[in-house]
Amino acid sequence: MITIPYLTALTTLFSYGLLFAFGQFRDFFRKIFDWWKASNLQGYAPICLGLEDFYIRRLYLRIQDCFGRPISSAPDAWFDVVERFSNDNNKTLKRTTKISKCLNLGSYNYLGFAASDEFCTPRVIESLKRFSPGTCSTRVDGGTTTLHKEVEECVANFVGKPAAIVFGMGYVTNSAILPVLIGKGGLIISDSLNHNSIVNGARGSGATVRVFQHNIPSHLEKVLREQIAEGQPRTHRPWKKIIVVVEGIYSMEGELCKLPEIVAICKKYKVCSSTQKNLQSSGACYRYASMTYKAYVYLDEAHSIGAVGKTGRGVCELLGVDTADVDIMMGTFTKSFGSCGGYIAGSKELIQYLKYTCPAHLYATSISPPAAQQIISSIKVILGEDGSSRGAQKLARIRENSNFFRSELQKMGFEVLGDNDSPVMPIMLYNPAKIPAFSRECLKQNVAVVTVAFPATPLLLARARICISASHTREDLIKGLEVISRVGDLVAIKYFPAEPRKQQLEEGRVKLE
Repeated sequence: MITIPYLTALTTLFSYGLLFAFGQFRDFFRKIFDWWKASNLQGYAPICLGLEDFYIRRLYLRIQDCFGRPISSAPDAWFDVVERFSNDNNKTLKRTTKISKCLNLGSYNYLGFAASDEFCTPRVIESLKRFSPGTCSTRVDGGTTTLHKEVEECVANFVGKPAAIVFGMGYVTNSAILPVLIGKGGLIISDSLNHNSIVNGARGSGATVRVFQHNIPSHLEKVLREQIAEGQPRTHRPWKKIIVVVEGIYSMEGELCKLPEIVAICKKYKVCSSTQKNLQSSGACYRYASMTYKAYVYLDEAHSIGAVGKTGRGVCELLGVDTADVDIMMGTFTKSFGSCGGYIAGSKELIQYLKYTCPAHLYATSISPPAAQQIISSIKVILGEDGSSRGAQKLARIRENSNFFRSELQKMGFEVLGDNDSPVMPIMLYNPAKIPAFSRECLKQNVAVVTVAFPATPLLLARARICISASHTREDLIKGLEVISRVGDLVAIKYFPAEPRKQQLEEGRVKLE
């Protein structure tokens, strides 16, 4: 839970209020001037209405140059950012032929596989020659190659589950799977800060959705107890199925899921005896009909698989949780593996059921063969099956880089969210004026960062999200820290006093064991 300083919250609200007031003032005169102009849009419904249209025109368009910046190279530690300009106050942006070589602190290239790799790249090129860029078919028709079978076996072995199924898009993996797993009469208990793909999947399932406070197991237990006691809305019948959905690393907070505690709570409520029992919650006593309950655990490891853990197997390995205690394991290949798509891993019965019923498997084009080969090759490197120790070195480096960068930002006085070992570290900006200021000033000094604001975050909690990679050298990180520190002083986002420096950043690198 983020606690906003009173003065910061006050100034942030005042800034948004000022923007709203001036925006409404300009709209008033716009309507007056437009009244005199002939319009050729009679009979056409507006695309956006009300506050949505107002937010886009008066807030987003003014800073849209900070988002969607095109690049013209691989998203390695350094990449080429294409420069753009606008002649109409940022309503439209035009690309130029100029590029800026920038330090990449925004891509999810956690292990550095998105760039050319000595083991992966030749095999991907060979698969492109052998197969094709795409299968032009669904998995159930002509879209299943030997690589698709191999990648599913490889993923299942890697995450420690009996079977797995892969999809061509990570977002769809959540949004298409949840409606297949649960429907009307079921209960989804979701973390309040789960990804939008989970939110949309839960809404599309038709199940009842309840939310627990972000990463607070005690509140999850309270919600679970109350819902089991009350049953379905109106009828109060027992739930047909209960699924608890959490993420391994929360992409906007950089926090690790408290998985051991959540698994323990779900185990506690897995089986109820066939006789009626009393369930006490908050001093009240409830009675529920005889029912065998099982609270399934659905774990989204989009940002944690491959990035954390001694051998890159995600939060289960990092936090010491047996994968047998996690019923459904989801992950994507777009972060640590330098590819595309996502997977679901679980029991053989679950995966077989999904192959018969999931629309993303039945109707969507299968994952590209070169992308599948990239996944296979990167997992082999991580496990050391390429005959080298590069995988272990990458895992050690991403952990070392993340912890070093996080600790230095905190020493400088920035408010940094997240936990140690997480490669995602949000720097809180809060004020709307500081969003474009921080982004533009960093870009001027050849550091590319990602800024995130409403509606991706709550209105008062704008931030810059830093993503660290194993491909970053210590010199790269020091360069980024120096620029961020200067810009932080310029835009006044160091909300805490800086710690006295015990050593200079320019000291020698920490040797990897």
